[in-house]
Amino acid sequence: MRTESDFIGQREIPKDALWGIHSLRAKENFPDQTAFHKEWFMAIGIVKQACYKTYSSFLKAIQNKFPNEQFPFQLIESQLIEELENVSIEINEGKHFEHFIIPAIQGGAGTSINMNVNEIISNRALQKMGKPAGSYHDIDPFEHANVFQSTNDVIPTSLKVASIRLLQELEESINTLRMEVEKTESKHRNVLRQAYTQMQAAVPSSYDKLFSTYNNALSRDWWRVSKCFERIKEVNLGGGAIGTGLSIPRFFIMEVVPNLQKLTGLPITRSENLSDATANLDSFVEVHATLKAHAVNLEKMVSDLRLLGSDLFVNREVYLPQKQVGSSIMPGKINPVIPEFVISVAHKVYANDLMISNLSGQGCLELNAYLPSIGHALLDSIKLLIAANNSLVRNLFRKLEIKTNPLEESILKNPSIATALSPYIGYHQATKLAKEMKTNQISIREANTKLNLVTEELLNKLILPEELLKMGFRIGETLNR
Repeated sequence: MRTESDFIGQREIPKDALWGIHSLRAKENFPDQTAFHKEWFMAIGIVKQACYKTYSSFLKAIQNKFPNEQFPFQLIESQLIEELENVSIEINEGKHFEHFIIPAIQGGAGTSINMNVNEIISNRALQKMGKPAGSYHDIDPFEHANVFQSTNDVIPTSLKVASIRLLQELEESINTLRMEVEKTESKHRNVLRQAYTQMQAAVPSSYDKLFSTYNNALSRDWWRVSKCFERIKEVNLGGGAIGTGLSIPRFFIMEVVPNLQKLTGLPITRSENLSDATANLDSFVEVHATLKAHAVNLEKMVSDLRLLGSDLFVNREVYLPQKQVGSSIMPGKINPVIPEFVISVAHKVYANDLMISNLSGQGCLELNAYLPSIGHALLDSIKLLIAANNSLVRNLFRKLEIKTNPLEESILKNPSIATALSPYIGYHQATKLAKEMKTNQISIREANTKLNLVTEELLNKLILPEELLKMGFRIGETLNR
């Protein structure tokens, strides 16, 4: 064990732990088991790397400009900064995450997150220099690992880096799903199906029209997600505690974000108002609204498919892939587990949306103390939606089957098809025709023969699939019939 101290007191820390007293206190204060997102942890690493790289440039610049000057502040040796940067690269690669012991739900605006990473960086750098962990007189979590930084600019900036990285993955997953839906649409071009409104039979439609509605919705989702990068590209790194840059060199403030942009390859820019970017989190609310819209479209789509593929449809045409046994007591039962998974994801996203909106409004004056919970919910939603999209591609659409019933047994026996004749015989006569079909359970051909409302030739023309599916009718066509 090793002994570490802060102004509250002393604590015993495991000898080889990369975390220290500040991480331990936070873990004890926030006894939550919700795991912190590794993607956010990794993003903190690259933000720290940008800070250390900027410090190195700052050090060279002042040494070149003032070679013989004595400065009123202590400069960090270039070798030590290099060691800190090397460890920050390791964190960006996901290493040492087992030493990050802070839970996702916490108080303190993210100070615990920042200090846990600072302690990891300091102690890992000490190890690499052949010194024992906890030797903070050589490398200190505050003086060195946190140089020219604040929790209030490093943690929100790293959240935006993690979010943009995951949004790129989400964008790709939406497009992959959209292409699979488009394949289904193309495969069933002009294949008739019975349409429904308010769970009652409506006029005839087709499977390609149904899947085109999903395709278009996913295209909108893809477009909206692509615009999210613009909403969160502005960061407050260099702003310090409240965005004023107090105690931070102007050189650092001007150079750290361009360095981060180069390191990440992301379209990150420094906010024109660092105080605004520190105090207000409405950009996360806006981005999550896009995620909620995508969740809504996914829920609508899979709810439709779950219904169409259910045993409630006696003459079922849609068959979902059989993925796993559905019951521990009923033999042979298969449940629609993929739609159920996606619906569960959607409702978790809705819950996250409410929390993000509410907590973003809880920001107080210069800072929002609830950034950790907001960030966790945002990343949670993005990752859940990626998982939902990927599962739909692999486990549903690539094995989805549509087996259409004979036209006479389905479409032509549904009274709603009488709508096709209403321009020629009027609403009331069409109602009479539909009632005859429904009462006697007969097709439109049989009912028309009995009622003699239109010629057999015209009826045969009107009930052709291409006639039922075309967009409206031309007046001249009615004159020719």
